[in-house]
Amino acid sequence: MSNQAIVFEELEAAGGSRIGVARLNVPRAMNALSLEMIHLLKAKLDQWAADDTIGAVWLEGEGDKALCAGGDIVALYRDMTEPRSDSRAPGEGETFFTDEYELDYQIHTYPKPFIVWGNGIVMGGGLGLMAGGSHRVVTEHSRLAMPEVGIGLYPDVGAGWFLNRMPGRTGLFLGLTGARMNGADAMFVGLADRFIRHEMREEVKQALQHSGFGAGAHAAVNKVLRRFEAGSRDALPQAVVREHFDVIQSLTDGDSLLDVVDNLGKYAGEDPWLIKAVKTVAAASPASLTLTWRHYHNTLHDSLSQVFDKELQLSLRSLKMGEFAEGIRALLIDKDLKPRWYFPTLESVDPEWVERFFIKP
Repeated sequence: MSNQAIVFEELEAAGGSRIGVARLNVPRAMNALSLEMIHLLKAKLDQWAADDTIGAVWLEGEGDKALCAGGDIVALYRDMTEPRSDSRAPGEGETFFTDEYELDYQIHTYPKPFIVWGNGIVMGGGLGLMAGGSHRVVTEHSRLAMPEVGIGLYPDVGAGWFLNRMPGRTGLFLGLTGARMNGADAMFVGLADRFIRHEMREEVKQALQHSGFGAGAHAAVNKVLRRFEAGSRDALPQAVVREHFDVIQSLTDGDSLLDVVDNLGKYAGEDPWLIKAVKTVAAASPASLTLTWRHYHNTLHDSLSQVFDKELQLSLRSLKMGEFAEGIRALLIDKDLKPRWYFPTLESVDPEWVERFFIKP
């Protein structure tokens, strides 16, 4: 296996066209996205967009466990906690978020079919890569989530845009709880387009190679994916989010964050998925829950570019306010799983402290 962080290939296809393949290649880290990987992928996507012989792009993760488990937050922790020689120069965290969101927007607006094979874990920054694809495939192994409230952050990478476009208030629920979805859930909430067995991945690529990518390139990709999806229906899991839609609507029916968290805390059912979601909220950063609630409502009518502008401001502020660093420390540095949140309860969250995230510097 190559030691490159991303492996790029170009597969010959019908009519003299080619398929550009990008494979995230750090399987030991669940293909976590580093600044180097962001820069490599941005540059290659620019090159392929300008190359008339590239008919479509395919993104996947090395190994069978993850497309991408999120950003390399350990590197961000170092940037937040270690002194810098030049305090005036942009830190790695600032560059990371700026360039990551540019990459995500580039995928959302890509001029050619952009196929994402979302097998295994797709979380946080990985979901940012997947959400913008024109043809997003999930498998029987897919596990998707935005778990940022557990590390002192908030759902970003365009979440203000895609959470608001989910059925009912499922986006709000998923953002506050970080609950995991399977492949069927991803299609129900609009984060995926096709369900195909993971073992068919190479066959799908070979079938695409036999397709032409002219004026009907998107239709050509759909035709192939539709055929393999038809042969995968027996592996489709039950959509848990769809199954619990009415309960989710009831639990999130509140006029304030305190109302909704109170509703969640009073859940008295026996469903394991919902019980886990409730426990996650109870352990989450109260400040992060507050940011998530406000950002979700602030972006209801925003365009995609407006959402990314707002998220960049929130994320750059998160690098300086301490809560994000503490969340990473507890989970991945000291691994004591006992974060000392800045505000111990929702009631104690200082509105002026929160307001600093939303005032442009």
